[in-house]
Amino acid sequence: MGARADEVAATRERIARAAQGLLLARPYEDITLADIATGAGVSHQTVLNHFDSKEGAAVAALELLRSEIQGLRRSVRHGSASHVVEVLVEQYEQFGDLNVRWAMSAERLGRLALLLDQARAGHRIWLETVFGTLLPDAPTARRRCLNALHAATDVYTWKLLRRDLLLSRAETTRTMKALVGGVLEPHRGDDEKAVDEH
Repeated sequence: MGARADEVAATRERIARAAQGLLLARPYEDITLADIATGAGVSHQTVLNHFDSKEGAAVAALELLRSEIQGLRRSVRHGSASHVVEVLVEQYEQFGDLNVRWAMSAERLGRLALLLDQARAGHRIWLETVFGTLLPDAPTARRRCLNALHAATDVYTWKLLRRDLLLSRAETTRTMKALVGGVLEPHRGDDEKAVDEH
């Protein structure tokens, strides 16, 4: 029984990984169940047996992606604005194009749109956690600061700099650090500023 369960889990992961690879390469609308099956080395029916639909396989792929992103984000040094941006740019270099395509197609993607809403909410919570000591205490000022940080660190900001303005990764990182620094500057004391000067 254990071996059978392992085999089922391995097949599910192989299908989800195949779907993830396809999503990284092209829009969701251009991917078929047959593409996912071929990528996973299984039959069309096997994909349906495990996930019921293309959407189900895509949801599993995005859950894997979310897990990988969370692993990357756990490496952030809390209170270091500079390191936060470096980790985000690393994430966006790996997955940013998929994130943008996903966000732009969200209204047509059913359950995938709900995952996008969850990802946005999760990003907001993460920002509040990693920037915690650098944020103002007053609720209104804190909310405004978080709104600005969300805009400065959003995948669309990375896309504008990296894809539309064709900046290098290094210049994109410097620009996003400047944006984040501009948001935090009015709220930080001298020792907090010193943390990010390295």
